[in-house]
Amino acid sequence: MCEFLLGFPQHWTLFGRESKGEGCRAVRGVDGLVHLFYSIKHMPRGEILGPLEQIILLALVRLKSKAYGMRVRREIEERTGRNISIGAIYATLERLEAKGYVSSFTGAPTPERGGRAKRFFRLESGGEEALRVSHEAIRKMTQGLKWRWEIT
Repeated sequence: MCEFLLGFPQHWTLFGRESKGEGCRAVRGVDGLVHLFYSIKHMPRGEILGPLEQIILLALVRLKSKAYGMRVRREIEERTGRNISIGAIYATLERLEAKGYVSSFTGAPTPERGGRAKRFFRLESGGEEALRVSHEAIRKMTQGLKWRWEIT
């Protein structure tokens, strides 16, 4: 979305909106004056994932086609030592699904679960991109810092 503004920089007036185009235009009006139009392009901000969102998406990457709620929870607990409630896992997965970062499907019913089916989750390309953007942001923020703690 671009906004076309009328006037001089200190006295901008919104003149109209257009879905394409950007830059600056000068148009001579019927009053004989030259009107400058400046187009402002609105760029969406890249969203940086929260820590739990990152950890859950990384668990999906590791688990591949075997990613369902309890398995995701166990993977996170084994690798990080964090004991996250299954409710928090599902709430986060549903939020990530609403954002288009993951998708879910229902598997076949299993006798071990009393005939109930598991809900499996899959990382989508938007989720891969969100992970990449978040990882890059953290990398840039920590680049050049002198660490005061040891990572083992």
